[in-house]
Amino acid sequence: MGLIGILIGLGLLVWFAFRGWSVLILAPAGALIAAAFAREPLLAHWTQTFMGSAAQFLAQFFPIFLLGALFGKLMEDSGSVTAIANTMTERLGKEHAILAVVLAGAIVTYGGVSLFVAFFVLAPMAGALFRAAAIPLRLMPAAIVLGTSTFTMSALPGTPAIQNAIPMPFFGTTPFAAPGLGIIASAIMLGFGLWWLNRAETSARHSGESAGVSTAAADDAVDNALVRELATTAREFDPAEIRRGHLSETSPPIFVAALPLIVVVGVNFLMSMFVLPRHDATFLAEPRWGATSLSAVGGVWSVVVALFTAIVTLIIINRQRLPALRESMDAGANASVLPALSVASLVGFGAVVAALPAFAVVRDWVLSIGGGPLVSLAVATNVLSALTGSASGGLTIALDALGPTYMDLAAQHGIDPALLHRVAVIGAGTLDSLPHNGAIVSVLAVCGTTHRESYFDIVMVAIVGAIIALATVIILGTMFGSF
Repeated sequence: MGLIGILIGLGLLVWFAFRGWSVLILAPAGALIAAAFAREPLLAHWTQTFMGSAAQFLAQFFPIFLLGALFGKLMEDSGSVTAIANTMTERLGKEHAILAVVLAGAIVTYGGVSLFVAFFVLAPMAGALFRAAAIPLRLMPAAIVLGTSTFTMSALPGTPAIQNAIPMPFFGTTPFAAPGLGIIASAIMLGFGLWWLNRAETSARHSGESAGVSTAAADDAVDNALVRELATTAREFDPAEIRRGHLSETSPPIFVAALPLIVVVGVNFLMSMFVLPRHDATFLAEPRWGATSLSAVGGVWSVVVALFTAIVTLIIINRQRLPALRESMDAGANASVLPALSVASLVGFGAVVAALPAFAVVRDWVLSIGGGPLVSLAVATNVLSALTGSASGGLTIALDALGPTYMDLAAQHGIDPALLHRVAVIGAGTLDSLPHNGAIVSVLAVCGTTHRESYFDIVMVAIVGAIIALATVIILGTMFGSF
Protein backbone atom coordinates (compact mmCIF):
# COMPACT_ATOMS: atom_id res chain seq x y z
CA MET A 1 0.00 0.00 0.00
CA GLY A 2 2.86 2.35 0.73
CA LEU A 3 4.17 2.24 -2.85
CA ILE A 4 0.65 2.75 -4.20
CA GLY A 5 0.29 5.80 -1.98
CA ILE A 6 3.55 7.26 -3.31
CA LEU A 7 2.38 6.79 -6.90
CA ILE A 8 -1.05 8.30 -6.19
CA GLY A 9 0.41 11.29 -4.36
CA LEU A 10 2.93 11.91 -7.13
CA GLY A 11 0.32 11.42 -9.84
CA LEU A 12 -2.04 13.95 -8.30
CA LEU A 13 0.81 16.43 -7.85
CA VAL A 14 1.82 16.20 -11.52
CA TRP A 15 -1.77 16.17 -12.83
CA PHE A 16 -3.04 19.21 -10.97
CA ALA A 17 0.23 21.17 -11.25
CA PHE A 18 0.04 20.92 -15.04
CA ARG A 19 -3.45 22.41 -14.80
CA GLY A 20 -2.24 25.45 -12.91
CA TRP A 21 -2.86 24.51 -9.28
CA SER A 22 -0.34 25.93 -6.84
CA VAL A 23 2.48 23.62 -5.81
CA LEU A 24 2.30 25.24 -2.36
CA ILE A 25 -0.98 23.35 -1.91
CA LEU A 26 -0.32 20.28 -4.01
CA ALA A 27 3.05 19.29 -2.54
CA PRO A 28 1.93 18.92 1.10
CA ALA A 29 -1.36 17.35 -0.03
CA GLY A 30 0.46 14.76 -2.13
CA ALA A 31 2.91 14.07 0.69
CA LEU A 32 0.09 13.54 3.19
CA ILE A 33 -1.72 11.18 0.80
CA ALA A 34 1.45 9.10 0.48
CA ALA A 35 1.92 9.12 4.26
CA ALA A 36 -1.71 8.13 4.83
CA PHE A 37 -1.42 5.07 2.60
CA ALA A 38 1.69 4.07 4.56
CA ARG A 39 -0.23 4.58 7.85
CA GLU A 40 2.39 7.05 9.02
CA PRO A 41 1.63 10.01 11.35
CA LEU A 42 0.33 12.79 9.11
CA LEU A 43 0.89 15.88 11.23
CA ALA A 44 4.39 14.78 12.18
CA HIS A 45 5.29 14.29 8.53
CA TRP A 46 3.85 17.68 7.61
CA THR A 47 5.41 19.81 10.37
CA GLN A 48 8.63 17.85 10.92
CA THR A 49 9.58 16.00 7.75
CA PHE A 50 8.02 18.19 5.07
CA MET A 51 8.63 21.58 6.64
CA GLY A 52 12.04 20.61 8.01
CA SER A 53 13.32 19.65 4.57
CA ALA A 54 11.72 22.65 2.86
CA ALA A 55 13.23 24.98 5.45
CA GLN A 56 16.66 23.42 5.00
CA PHE A 57 16.44 23.96 1.24
CA LEU A 58 15.55 27.62 1.76
CA ALA A 59 18.37 28.04 4.28
CA GLN A 60 20.87 26.68 1.77
CA PHE A 61 19.69 28.25 -1.47
CA PHE A 62 17.39 31.23 -0.90
CA PRO A 63 20.31 33.70 -1.10
CA ILE A 64 20.91 32.49 -4.67
CA PHE A 65 17.21 32.82 -5.56
CA LEU A 66 17.12 36.34 -4.07
CA LEU A 67 20.31 37.68 -5.64
CA GLY A 68 19.65 35.93 -8.96
CA ALA A 69 16.22 37.51 -9.31
CA LEU A 70 17.54 40.91 -8.21
CA PHE A 71 20.35 40.74 -10.73
CA GLY A 72 18.03 39.68 -13.54
CA LYS A 73 15.55 42.48 -12.86
CA LEU A 74 18.25 45.14 -12.66
CA MET A 75 19.84 43.87 -15.88
CA GLU A 76 16.46 44.16 -17.57
CA ASP A 77 15.49 47.58 -16.18
CA SER A 78 18.91 49.07 -16.99
CA GLY A 79 18.49 48.01 -20.62
CA SER A 80 21.56 45.78 -20.43
CA VAL A 81 19.85 42.59 -21.62
CA THR A 82 18.30 44.46 -24.53
CA ALA A 83 21.68 45.98 -25.44
CA ILE A 84 23.34 42.56 -25.54
CA ALA A 85 20.52 41.05 -27.60
CA ASN A 86 20.54 43.96 -30.05
CA THR A 87 24.33 43.76 -30.42
CA MET A 88 24.17 40.09 -31.32
CA THR A 89 21.43 40.83 -33.84
CA GLU A 90 23.38 43.65 -35.46
CA ARG A 91 26.67 41.77 -35.57
CA LEU A 92 25.32 38.50 -36.98
CA GLY A 93 22.37 39.87 -38.96
CA LYS A 94 19.39 38.06 -40.38
CA GLU A 95 21.68 35.70 -42.31
CA HIS A 96 22.55 34.08 -38.99
CA ALA A 97 19.30 34.76 -37.16
CA ILE A 98 19.16 31.45 -35.31
CA LEU A 99 22.76 31.73 -34.15
CA ALA A 100 22.17 35.32 -32.98
CA VAL A 101 19.21 34.28 -30.82
CA VAL A 102 21.02 31.27 -29.37
CA LEU A 103 24.18 33.19 -28.50
CA ALA A 104 22.30 36.15 -27.04
CA GLY A 105 20.39 33.79 -24.75
CA ALA A 106 23.54 31.92 -23.80
CA ILE A 107 25.49 35.06 -22.92
CA VAL A 108 22.86 36.57 -20.63
CA THR A 109 21.93 33.33 -18.82
CA TYR A 110 25.53 32.19 -18.33
CA GLY A 111 26.12 35.62 -16.84
CA GLY A 112 23.35 35.07 -14.27
CA VAL A 113 20.24 36.68 -15.78
CA SER A 114 17.02 34.94 -14.74
CA LEU A 115 15.40 32.73 -17.35
CA PHE A 116 12.03 34.46 -17.64
CA VAL A 117 13.73 37.85 -17.95
CA ALA A 118 15.73 36.43 -20.85
CA PHE A 119 12.54 35.02 -22.44
CA PHE A 120 10.74 38.33 -22.12
CA VAL A 121 13.53 40.32 -23.77
CA LEU A 122 14.62 37.79 -26.38
CA ALA A 123 11.21 36.83 -27.77
CA PRO A 124 10.35 40.18 -29.43
CA MET A 125 13.89 40.49 -30.80
CA ALA A 126 13.83 36.93 -32.12
CA GLY A 127 10.40 37.43 -33.67
CA ALA A 128 11.51 40.47 -35.64
CA LEU A 129 14.73 38.78 -36.70
CA PHE A 130 13.00 35.58 -37.82
CA ARG A 131 10.42 37.53 -39.84
CA ALA A 132 13.16 39.52 -41.58
CA ALA A 133 14.99 36.29 -42.39
CA ALA A 134 11.76 34.49 -43.42
CA ILE A 135 12.36 31.75 -40.84
CA PRO A 136 9.24 30.03 -39.44
CA LEU A 137 8.32 31.47 -36.05
CA ARG A 138 7.60 27.94 -34.84
CA LEU A 139 11.40 27.49 -34.55
CA MET A 140 11.77 30.52 -32.30
CA PRO A 141 11.03 28.75 -28.96
CA ALA A 142 13.57 26.01 -29.72
CA ALA A 143 16.25 28.60 -30.53
CA ILE A 144 15.57 30.46 -27.27
CA VAL A 145 15.51 27.23 -25.24
CA LEU A 146 18.80 26.07 -26.76
CA GLY A 147 20.53 29.29 -25.73
CA THR A 148 18.98 29.71 -22.30
CA SER A 149 17.98 26.32 -20.89
CA THR A 150 20.49 23.69 -21.97
CA PHE A 151 24.28 23.98 -21.71
CA THR A 152 24.32 27.29 -19.80
CA MET A 153 22.07 25.75 -17.15
CA SER A 154 23.67 22.36 -16.62
CA ALA A 155 27.01 21.90 -18.35
CA LEU A 156 29.07 25.06 -18.80
CA PRO A 157 31.57 25.30 -15.92
CA GLY A 158 30.85 28.07 -13.43
CA THR A 159 27.27 28.73 -14.45
CA PRO A 160 25.46 30.48 -11.55
CA ALA A 161 22.21 28.62 -12.32
CA ILE A 162 20.53 27.21 -9.21
CA GLN A 163 20.68 23.73 -10.77
CA ASN A 164 24.47 23.90 -10.80
CA ALA A 165 24.51 25.05 -7.17
CA ILE A 166 22.27 22.32 -5.74
CA PRO A 167 24.80 19.41 -5.81
CA MET A 168 27.54 21.45 -4.11
CA PRO A 169 26.50 20.93 -0.47
CA PHE A 170 25.91 17.23 -1.12
CA PHE A 171 29.20 16.49 -2.89
CA GLY A 172 31.46 19.25 -1.54
CA THR A 173 32.09 20.57 -5.05
CA THR A 174 32.32 24.00 -6.70
CA PRO A 175 30.43 25.59 -9.61
CA PHE A 176 33.37 24.59 -11.82
CA ALA A 177 33.09 20.84 -11.14
CA ALA A 178 34.49 18.67 -13.96
CA PRO A 179 35.22 21.65 -16.24
CA GLY A 180 36.62 19.66 -19.16
CA LEU A 181 33.64 17.33 -19.29
CA GLY A 182 31.31 20.31 -18.90
CA ILE A 183 32.85 22.08 -21.87
CA ILE A 184 32.61 18.92 -24.00
CA ALA A 185 28.96 18.48 -23.02
CA SER A 186 28.26 22.15 -23.80
CA ALA A 187 29.85 21.83 -27.24
CA ILE A 188 27.72 18.77 -27.98
CA MET A 189 24.47 20.43 -26.89
CA LEU A 190 25.23 23.63 -28.78
CA GLY A 191 26.54 21.89 -31.90
CA PHE A 192 23.70 19.37 -32.12
CA GLY A 193 21.07 22.01 -31.42
CA LEU A 194 22.38 24.41 -34.07
CA TRP A 195 22.65 21.56 -36.57
CA TRP A 196 19.05 20.58 -35.97
CA LEU A 197 17.67 24.13 -36.15
CA ASN A 198 19.63 24.94 -39.32
CA ARG A 199 18.39 21.68 -40.82
CA ALA A 200 14.81 22.60 -39.91
CA GLU A 201 15.27 26.08 -41.40
CA THR A 202 16.61 24.66 -44.66
CA SER A 203 13.77 22.16 -44.87
CA ALA A 204 11.21 24.92 -44.30
CA ARG A 205 12.74 27.04 -47.07
CA HIS A 206 12.69 24.16 -49.52
CA SER A 207 9.03 23.50 -48.76
CA GLY A 208 8.13 27.17 -49.15
CA GLU A 209 6.99 27.57 -45.55
CA SER A 210 6.51 31.20 -44.52
CA ALA A 211 7.44 32.82 -41.23
CA GLY A 212 3.85 32.61 -40.07
CA VAL A 213 2.03 34.80 -37.59
CA SER A 214 2.53 34.84 -33.85
CA THR A 215 -0.76 34.47 -31.93
CA ALA A 216 0.34 36.26 -28.76
CA ALA A 217 2.81 38.80 -27.45
CA ALA A 218 5.35 38.47 -24.68
CA ASP A 219 3.23 40.81 -22.55
CA ASP A 220 0.31 38.37 -22.66
CA ALA A 221 2.34 35.65 -20.97
CA VAL A 222 2.90 37.84 -17.92
CA ASP A 223 -0.84 37.92 -17.22
CA ASN A 224 -1.32 34.18 -17.77
CA ALA A 225 -1.99 32.50 -14.40
CA LEU A 226 -1.06 29.04 -15.71
CA VAL A 227 2.28 30.31 -16.98
CA ARG A 228 2.99 31.89 -13.62
CA GLU A 229 2.28 28.75 -11.59
CA LEU A 230 4.35 26.51 -13.86
CA ALA A 231 7.18 29.00 -14.36
CA THR A 232 7.77 29.47 -10.66
CA THR A 233 8.44 25.76 -10.14
CA ALA A 234 10.86 25.65 -13.05
CA ARG A 235 13.09 28.68 -12.49
CA GLU A 236 13.96 31.46 -10.08
CA PHE A 237 11.85 34.42 -11.26
CA ASP A 238 8.14 35.15 -10.77
CA PRO A 239 6.75 36.42 -14.11
CA ALA A 240 4.23 38.62 -12.29
CA GLU A 241 7.06 40.99 -11.34
CA ILE A 242 8.39 41.49 -14.86
CA ARG A 243 6.40 44.69 -15.48
CA ARG A 244 7.17 46.29 -12.13
CA GLY A 245 10.08 48.63 -11.68
CA HIS A 246 11.05 51.08 -14.40
CA LEU A 247 12.57 50.08 -17.74
CA SER A 248 15.30 52.44 -18.92
CA GLU A 249 14.49 54.45 -22.04
CA THR A 250 18.08 54.12 -23.24
CA SER A 251 20.39 51.12 -23.41
CA PRO A 252 24.00 51.22 -22.21
CA PRO A 253 27.00 50.65 -24.49
CA ILE A 254 27.73 46.97 -25.01
CA PHE A 255 30.78 46.91 -22.72
CA VAL A 256 28.81 48.50 -19.89
CA ALA A 257 25.96 46.07 -20.50
CA ALA A 258 28.26 43.03 -20.50
CA LEU A 259 30.51 44.07 -17.59
CA PRO A 260 28.20 42.74 -14.82
CA LEU A 261 28.06 39.37 -16.58
CA ILE A 262 31.85 39.28 -16.73
CA VAL A 263 31.96 40.15 -13.02
CA VAL A 264 29.67 37.19 -12.18
CA VAL A 265 31.86 34.69 -14.00
CA GLY A 266 35.16 36.21 -12.88
CA VAL A 267 34.32 36.58 -9.19
CA ASN A 268 32.75 33.13 -9.11
CA PHE A 269 35.99 31.68 -10.50
CA LEU A 270 38.22 33.61 -8.10
CA MET A 271 36.14 32.67 -5.07
CA SER A 272 35.96 28.99 -6.04
CA MET A 273 39.58 28.49 -7.04
CA PHE A 274 41.64 30.93 -5.00
CA VAL A 275 39.88 32.83 -2.21
CA LEU A 276 37.85 30.18 -0.39
CA PRO A 277 40.43 27.34 -0.64
CA ARG A 278 42.86 29.60 1.27
CA HIS A 279 40.27 30.72 3.79
CA ASP A 280 40.44 29.32 7.32
CA ALA A 281 36.87 28.16 7.93
CA THR A 282 37.48 25.69 10.75
CA PHE A 283 35.06 27.74 12.87
CA LEU A 284 32.22 26.27 10.78
CA ALA A 285 32.59 23.00 12.70
CA GLU A 286 31.20 24.71 15.80
CA PRO A 287 27.54 23.95 16.65
CA ARG A 288 26.62 27.65 16.38
CA TRP A 289 27.36 27.49 12.62
CA GLY A 290 25.52 24.21 12.12
CA ALA A 291 28.57 21.96 12.55
CA THR A 292 29.25 22.15 8.82
CA SER A 293 32.36 22.54 6.66
CA LEU A 294 33.66 24.85 3.96
CA SER A 295 33.24 22.12 1.34
CA ALA A 296 29.52 22.02 2.13
CA VAL A 297 28.89 25.77 1.88
CA GLY A 298 31.78 27.11 -0.21
CA GLY A 299 30.10 26.59 -3.57
CA VAL A 300 27.03 28.54 -2.54
CA TRP A 301 29.21 31.26 -1.01
CA SER A 302 31.07 31.64 -4.31
CA VAL A 303 27.87 32.19 -6.29
CA VAL A 304 26.41 34.53 -3.66
CA VAL A 305 29.51 36.75 -3.60
CA ALA A 306 29.67 36.76 -7.40
CA LEU A 307 26.04 37.84 -7.79
CA PHE A 308 26.30 40.44 -5.02
CA THR A 309 29.44 41.97 -6.55
CA ALA A 310 27.80 42.04 -9.97
CA ILE A 311 24.70 43.78 -8.57
CA VAL A 312 26.82 46.49 -6.94
CA THR A 313 28.80 46.92 -10.17
CA LEU A 314 25.62 47.11 -12.24
CA ILE A 315 24.08 49.79 -10.01
CA ILE A 316 27.26 51.91 -10.01
CA ILE A 317 27.76 51.91 -13.78
CA ASN A 318 24.03 52.23 -14.64
CA ARG A 319 22.77 54.50 -11.87
CA GLN A 320 21.38 57.08 -14.29
CA ARG A 321 19.51 54.32 -16.16
CA LEU A 322 17.82 53.14 -12.97
CA PRO A 323 15.68 56.12 -11.93
CA ALA A 324 13.37 53.90 -9.89
CA LEU A 325 16.03 51.80 -8.21
CA ARG A 326 13.97 50.93 -5.15
CA GLU A 327 11.01 49.80 -7.27
CA SER A 328 13.28 47.66 -9.46
CA MET A 329 14.94 46.08 -6.46
CA ASP A 330 11.60 45.47 -4.75
CA ALA A 331 10.32 43.75 -7.88
CA GLY A 332 13.42 41.59 -8.12
CA ALA A 333 13.25 40.61 -4.46
CA ASN A 334 9.54 39.81 -4.68
CA ALA A 335 10.14 37.76 -7.82
CA SER A 336 12.39 35.38 -5.90
CA VAL A 337 9.91 34.38 -3.20
CA LEU A 338 7.30 32.25 -4.99
CA PRO A 339 9.86 30.26 -7.02
CA ALA A 340 11.93 29.52 -3.91
CA LEU A 341 8.88 28.43 -1.92
CA SER A 342 7.56 26.35 -4.82
CA VAL A 343 10.79 24.40 -5.25
CA ALA A 344 11.13 24.06 -1.46
CA SER A 345 7.64 22.54 -1.38
CA LEU A 346 8.66 19.99 -4.00
CA VAL A 347 11.69 19.18 -1.87
CA GLY A 348 9.44 18.75 1.17
CA PHE A 349 7.26 16.35 -0.79
CA GLY A 350 10.33 14.33 -1.76
CA ALA A 351 11.51 14.24 1.85
CA VAL A 352 8.24 12.73 3.05
CA VAL A 353 8.30 10.14 0.28
CA ALA A 354 11.92 9.24 1.04
CA ALA A 355 11.04 8.78 4.73
CA LEU A 356 8.33 6.18 4.01
CA PRO A 357 9.22 2.48 4.35
CA ALA A 358 8.03 1.78 0.78
CA PHE A 359 10.68 4.13 -0.63
CA ALA A 360 13.25 1.41 0.04
CA VAL A 361 11.82 -0.41 -2.99
CA VAL A 362 12.39 2.66 -5.17
CA ARG A 363 15.88 3.22 -3.79
CA ASP A 364 16.89 -0.40 -4.33
CA TRP A 365 15.57 -0.30 -7.89
CA VAL A 366 17.54 2.85 -8.71
CA LEU A 367 20.76 1.49 -7.23
CA SER A 368 20.35 -1.81 -9.05
CA ILE A 369 20.32 -0.20 -12.49
CA GLY A 370 23.18 -1.59 -14.55
CA GLY A 371 26.10 0.49 -15.72
CA GLY A 372 27.40 1.67 -12.36
CA PRO A 373 26.70 4.63 -10.08
CA LEU A 374 26.95 7.27 -12.82
CA VAL A 375 24.22 5.63 -14.89
CA SER A 376 21.87 5.08 -11.96
CA LEU A 377 22.43 8.68 -10.76
CA ALA A 378 21.61 9.97 -14.25
CA VAL A 379 18.43 7.88 -14.35
CA ALA A 380 17.35 9.03 -10.88
CA THR A 381 17.74 12.74 -11.63
CA ASN A 382 16.15 12.33 -15.07
CA VAL A 383 13.08 10.55 -13.80
CA LEU A 384 12.45 12.82 -10.82
CA SER A 385 12.97 15.99 -12.85
CA ALA A 386 10.59 14.66 -15.51
CA LEU A 387 7.90 13.81 -12.96
CA THR A 388 8.10 17.11 -11.08
CA GLY A 389 8.59 19.23 -14.20
CA SER A 390 11.46 20.94 -12.41
CA ALA A 391 15.18 20.30 -12.77
CA SER A 392 15.93 21.99 -9.46
CA GLY A 393 13.12 20.22 -7.60
CA GLY A 394 13.87 16.79 -9.06
CA LEU A 395 17.60 17.18 -8.50
CA THR A 396 17.19 18.18 -4.85
CA ILE A 397 14.74 15.34 -4.18
CA ALA A 398 17.17 12.83 -5.70
CA LEU A 399 20.18 14.09 -3.78
CA ASP A 400 18.29 14.48 -0.51
CA ALA A 401 17.28 10.82 -0.72
CA LEU A 402 20.34 9.29 -2.36
CA GLY A 403 23.21 11.80 -2.09
CA PRO A 404 24.99 10.12 0.86
CA THR A 405 24.59 6.73 -0.81
CA TYR A 406 26.22 7.97 -3.99
CA MET A 407 29.08 9.51 -2.02
CA ASP A 408 29.69 6.09 -0.45
CA LEU A 409 29.55 4.45 -3.87
CA ALA A 410 31.93 7.06 -5.26
CA ALA A 411 34.45 6.26 -2.50
CA GLN A 412 34.12 2.53 -3.21
CA HIS A 413 34.56 2.94 -6.99
CA GLY A 414 37.14 5.73 -6.91
CA ILE A 415 34.80 8.27 -8.55
CA ASP A 416 35.55 11.96 -8.12
CA PRO A 417 32.55 13.78 -6.55
CA ALA A 418 32.99 16.45 -9.24
CA LEU A 419 31.99 13.85 -11.80
CA LEU A 420 28.88 12.98 -9.78
CA HIS A 421 28.05 16.70 -9.69
CA ARG A 422 28.26 17.15 -13.44
CA VAL A 423 26.34 13.97 -14.26
CA ALA A 424 23.59 14.84 -11.78
CA VAL A 425 23.10 18.37 -13.13
CA ILE A 426 23.13 17.38 -16.81
CA GLY A 427 20.79 14.49 -16.01
CA ALA A 428 18.33 16.83 -14.28
CA GLY A 429 18.37 19.11 -17.32
CA THR A 430 17.22 16.54 -19.87
CA LEU A 431 13.75 15.09 -19.27
CA ASP A 432 12.73 18.13 -17.25
CA SER A 433 11.84 19.63 -20.65
CA LEU A 434 8.70 17.52 -21.02
CA PRO A 435 5.49 19.35 -22.05
CA HIS A 436 4.42 20.20 -18.48
CA ASN A 437 7.71 21.89 -17.57
CA GLY A 438 7.19 25.51 -16.55
CA ALA A 439 10.00 26.86 -18.70
CA ILE A 440 8.58 25.13 -21.79
CA VAL A 441 5.06 26.44 -21.17
CA SER A 442 6.49 29.91 -20.53
CA VAL A 443 8.60 30.14 -23.66
CA LEU A 444 5.74 28.93 -25.84
CA ALA A 445 3.44 31.54 -24.31
CA VAL A 446 6.00 34.32 -24.67
CA CYS A 447 6.65 33.38 -28.30
CA GLY A 448 2.97 32.96 -29.12
CA THR A 449 3.25 29.40 -30.44
CA THR A 450 1.78 26.09 -29.30
CA HIS A 451 3.07 22.68 -28.28
CA ARG A 452 1.79 21.27 -31.56
CA GLU A 453 3.76 23.81 -33.60
CA SER A 454 7.03 24.02 -31.69
CA TYR A 455 7.47 21.25 -29.15
CA PHE A 456 9.09 18.66 -31.44
CA ASP A 457 11.99 21.00 -32.19
CA ILE A 458 12.32 21.76 -28.47
CA VAL A 459 12.59 18.02 -27.81
CA MET A 460 15.42 17.73 -30.30
CA VAL A 461 17.51 20.64 -28.96
CA ALA A 462 16.70 20.34 -25.24
CA ILE A 463 16.25 16.60 -24.67
CA VAL A 464 17.95 14.65 -27.46
CA GLY A 465 21.03 16.86 -27.52
CA ALA A 466 21.28 16.78 -23.72
CA ILE A 467 20.95 12.98 -23.63
CA ILE A 468 23.76 12.63 -26.17
CA ALA A 469 25.92 14.97 -24.07
CA LEU A 470 25.04 13.10 -20.88
CA ALA A 471 25.94 9.74 -22.39
CA THR A 472 29.25 11.18 -23.62
CA VAL A 473 30.09 12.56 -20.16
CA ILE A 474 29.30 9.21 -18.52
CA ILE A 475 31.44 7.30 -21.03
CA LEU A 476 34.38 9.70 -20.81
CA GLY A 477 34.06 9.96 -17.03
CA THR A 478 34.06 6.17 -16.69
CA MET A 479 37.12 5.86 -18.93
CA PHE A 480 39.20 8.81 -17.79
CA GLY A 481 37.64 10.10 -14.58
CA SER A 482 36.82 13.72 -13.89
CA PHE A 483 38.69 16.43 -15.80
